Amino acid sequence: MKVLILNEGLEQQGHTEKRCAVSPSSVKRMVKRGMTVVMQQGAGVLSGYADTEFTEAGAMVVEDAGAALEETDALLCVNRPVEAVYARLKPSALVIGHIDPFFQQELVESLAAKKLTTLSVEMIPRSSRAQKMDALSSQASLAGYVMVMQAATHLPGILPMMMTPSGTIKPAKVYIIGAGVAGLQAIATAKRLGANVLAYDTRPVVAEQVESLGGKFLKIDLGETGQTKDGYAKELTEEQKQKQQDAQRDAIADSDIVITTAQLFGRRPPQLISKDTLALMRPGSVVVDMAATSGGNVEGSEAGKVVTVNGVTVIGTGNWSQAVAKDATDMYANNVYNLLDEFFDDESKQFNLNLEDEILAGCVITHNGQITNDMLKNAYQGA
Repeated sequence: MKVLILNEGLEQQGHTEKRCAVSPSSVKRMVKRGMTVVMQQGAGVLSGYADTEFTEAGAMVVEDAGAALEETDALLCVNRPVEAVYARLKPSALVIGHIDPFFQQELVESLAAKKLTTLSVEMIPRSSRAQKMDALSSQASLAGYVMVMQAATHLPGILPMMMTPSGTIKPAKVYIIGAGVAGLQAIATAKRLGANVLAYDTRPVVAEQVESLGGKFLKIDLGETGQTKDGYAKELTEEQKQKQQDAQRDAIADSDIVITTAQLFGRRPPQLISKDTLALMRPGSVVVDMAATSGGNVEGSEAGKVVTVNGVTVIGTGNWSQAVAKDATDMYANNVYNLLDEFFDDESKQFNLNLEDEILAGCVITHNGQITNDMLKNAYQGA
């Protein structure tokens, strides 16, 4: 099985990708399993890994990966591949990466038309068996940490309480909306930095997790809410959204930092904070909108930018885990290796594409000229 990793830092998809789909450690394990690993020169440089580290691990590093594309059995990506890349792959080649399939219908249809087998890491089920492959959770955890650090950098104050000769500085108040993977990590990070942390989620079941990290849970009675079978919060009704915003207004106005992490799987994120609510916050306060690049939780946030709205700094830079690109690469590389390892056949030295397996049935979205995921097909048809 011939595996190819391109230098994605050379491809501009709205940002410069700093992560790599493999690490020297994962390459070493792949080679040991019998895979041939070919890498484009400089693929790991922006994540802190020199080409020599990959060659020492057993990879073949090439300056021009064009010739290798046509012989590749599996293309490992961080992002979705561009047409100039996937158009040169042989039929039945495996493409693994963050495809963003619900919002990339044209791309997914093109991948299917090329008869490529596409595995979208966002679609990996959140089951116990698939946990070691869950790249979405790995990167979200890092995002939670990075968002707190960025907020702390922009806040014109400190997070912990401090006793000084001139008096006592009170701890900053941090309010986190959403207690999924990213939110919980944000809570833990802000608490470690000494802030007073308040958090809210539409799923009352996560209150215990918030409190176990030292945060307080804001209770709002919205009636029937709950979560999906995959652990995501269910979409609220318009009446529930309004009730939620009204109840959170005081908490937001009283906070020095607000971090929103509300993202709905396969749908645009809900707007949680209006400009009017931002105007209630103290000048110099900071809001981090995790969903800015996919639609935004905060009115006035701009994808990829830090802006000021009604005196409040609103951070919507996105691509959060790239701020810690080395750890992000290590985590993603491990997730990808675990996926390959789970389905690698030692006799044939190939990826065993068993679409009856619950993991592959969920995350393989194109195969043999067809879009194979029913959830995606329904979304494309507007169901």
